Amino acid sequence: MNIVQSSSVPPLPPELIAKFKKIVGDKYAVTDQTDIEPYVTEERDLFHGRSPLVLRPGSTAEVAAICRLATEYKIALVPQGGNTGLVGGQTPHNGEVVISLRRLDKIREVDVASNTMTCEAGVVLQVAQQRATDVDRLFPLSLGAEGSCTIGGNLSTNAGGTTALAYGVAREMALGLEVVLADGRVLNLLSKLKKDNTGYDLRNLFIGAEGTLGIITAATLKLFPKPRAIETAFVGLKSPAQALKLLSISQNEAAGTLTSFELLAEIAVDFSIRHGIDVRDPLSGKHPWYVLMELSSPRDDARATLEAILAKALEDEIIDDAVIAANLSQRLAFWKLRDEMSAAQKPEGGSIKHDISVPVAAVPEFIAEANAAVVKLIPGARPVPFGHLGDGNIHYNVSQPIGADTGGFLARWHEVNAVVFDIVLKLGGSISAEHGIGVLKRDELPQVKDKVAIELMRQVKAMLDPLGIMNPGKVL
Repeated sequence: MNIVQSSSVPPLPPELIAKFKKIVGDKYAVTDQTDIEPYVTEERDLFHGRSPLVLRPGSTAEVAAICRLATEYKIALVPQGGNTGLVGGQTPHNGEVVISLRRLDKIREVDVASNTMTCEAGVVLQVAQQRATDVDRLFPLSLGAEGSCTIGGNLSTNAGGTTALAYGVAREMALGLEVVLADGRVLNLLSKLKKDNTGYDLRNLFIGAEGTLGIITAATLKLFPKPRAIETAFVGLKSPAQALKLLSISQNEAAGTLTSFELLAEIAVDFSIRHGIDVRDPLSGKHPWYVLMELSSPRDDARATLEAILAKALEDEIIDDAVIAANLSQRLAFWKLRDEMSAAQKPEGGSIKHDISVPVAAVPEFIAEANAAVVKLIPGARPVPFGHLGDGNIHYNVSQPIGADTGGFLARWHEVNAVVFDIVLKLGGSISAEHGIGVLKRDELPQVKDKVAIELMRQVKAMLDPLGIMNPGKVL
């Protein structure tokens, strides 16, 4: 499926463009279509939008002024962070004005005593991680796009990542927000408080809303003690069921220090080794399944704990082989193999992707049923499941049959979705674990979400954005 919009760009009156330019300055108002191109396309080339104008505000006040003007003239807006989203939520599909928040890149405050950091929306995730490290703290949100995705985008999509098992998703890492509403009002919910029982938790309305209710311009984030010891293992085993047993042992033995637990199918590992750069198999032999696990401890006991976990798993015949990273270089090599998995599917042809979650105990059942159903639907299709077993989030991707027509395969995207989503819902899961809804899953949402919940979502949208100018056509 290649979601490409018409190349024609709806006109915006020159006098209105001039008004927008006056807010941000000529230098930060982009009208040339060649310069606009990076803002209307995304890495996978799955979505290709169109826009007559990209605005790059440098302050919350400028964002507010843009929204006031947009409300006055009923101009639709699409907020955008690092443009790394995977469901089309950041793309101007119908000629909307793009508000790029990348210039809002200040870290306003780091408060070590309260373990908080207040960042503007355009701060790159990796920069936030490093700033926390600089003060001997940890900001644990971690995902493949961390070198380019932004804090505002992370919160707008409620990003998950590889450490959600221990620290939760983006929603759980934010204490407060600053949000610009559609009419230009600034909602100041920035707070360092962990306890605040003063009415409705409005903050959570905007986290995961994908910019459809307002534009996040800043956030107060939680920091954590920096681990003194990190130990990483790459494990070979026979099945997801065995991986589930290893997870149970690890959680019991690690006493809260298990921070990552990634389940990787053999085919996913093979793709990474085949197409990745400087990627190799850490184990001497092949295995049907692998686990990449990591312990992070405030004490120097992580190595002994990890060795004890693996020794018990070997003794109980739960795992077949394992290696512990001997140094930082090996640890990074293990993670590089994992991080290359999405990109490594591209040379294999078309890939139909799912970001689903089911109860942790149901992951083996889901994978077995989904594999059988997908191959029955499209003989020769190659399921490539991998992801965060520790929190039940599996990236269930399906690569085209070898030699198949890519266009014909991708044309069956929603057909494959239906088969996979039926199994997810039967097991009590979700069709979107961490990537959001955007436009990719918008039409499926009413079929899987509680009808009263959908009604309330529409009512909230109508109240906060009565003109429907905030990222229209996304989520709902």
